[in-house]
Amino acid sequence: MPHADSALVPEIITTKAEFWAHVYSQLDLLLESQQRNWITNLSNASSLIYNSLLAFRPHFGNGQRAVNWCGFYLDAQLFPQPTTGARDKGSQAASERLLLGPFNGKPACQYINTAPGKARGVCADTFLQKRTIVVSHVENYPGHIACDGETQSEVVCPLIMRSAEGNLRVLGVLDLDCIVAEGFDDDDKAGLEKIAELLVKACDW
Repeated sequence: MPHADSALVPEIITTKAEFWAHVYSQLDLLLESQQRNWITNLSNASSLIYNSLLAFRPHFGNGQRAVNWCGFYLDAQLFPQPTTGARDKGSQAASERLLLGPFNGKPACQYINTAPGKARGVCADTFLQKRTIVVSHVENYPGHIACDGETQSEVVCPLIMRSAEGNLRVLGVLDLDCIVAEGFDDDDKAGLEKIAELLVKACDW
């Protein structure tokens, strides 16, 4: 099967629970190649989720293709850091940032501050609180970062890696934006959390 066909959504799928189960199964198949590079796998994941949501018209109830952004922000420590020259001065600050990762949609903020006292926005809060946040109306969310003025609602899910000792490390977040208010609910939250867990296990970090 061509890889692009992974984003097709059969007409028999009519509920969000069915939709997310389908997306999970398609992503699982894409990850079967044993390619464990996180950039590669997150690139395919963002494309699969974004295009599947655009194809799933019942998702928002009114037939709108309303998802306008889907992608990842990752802990800056996952990226190679400068070791020489003037840039060294910013290396500590860079570790308290989320950097823009693979995504689908319009250009977005390149980084999000996670430093104590300076962090703001749904992605930073999700990262620091280690929990999924569903925002029904972004204009009512304190410190919301408006990368796209059309966005009305948002859901952000953390990518959490658990060590053998039970310690938790948040690697980054999976972020979805919608141009209608109340675009996401608990079904989306549950579906995205399963996908996030699958991705964490499928990649070498």
